[in-house]
Amino acid sequence: TTAVELPSEFLHTYISNCIHSCENIRDRYMQNRLVRLVCIFLQSLIRSRSINVQDLFVEVQAFCIEFSRIREAAGLFRLLKTLEP
Repeated sequence: TTAVELPSEFLHTYISNCIHSCENIRDRYMQNRLVRLVCIFLQSLIRSRSINVQDLFVEVQAFCIEFSRIREAAGLFRLLKTLEP
């Protein structure tokens, strides 16, 4: 596959929009599903070093805490904790 370099500002805006979408969904099933997908997406970006998580640390950490009942959010939170300076 061919890697595409995306501007960091675009990624940050996209991630923020994903987080806001998760917070605004009223259907619990769809909300849980989207939260899991966003968490896996973020873990993938962090592990591949495609984003500097420090730029979004507070927002992503708050997201993980808000959805801590979801296993993937707890996993993302643990990953963030290993990256703390």
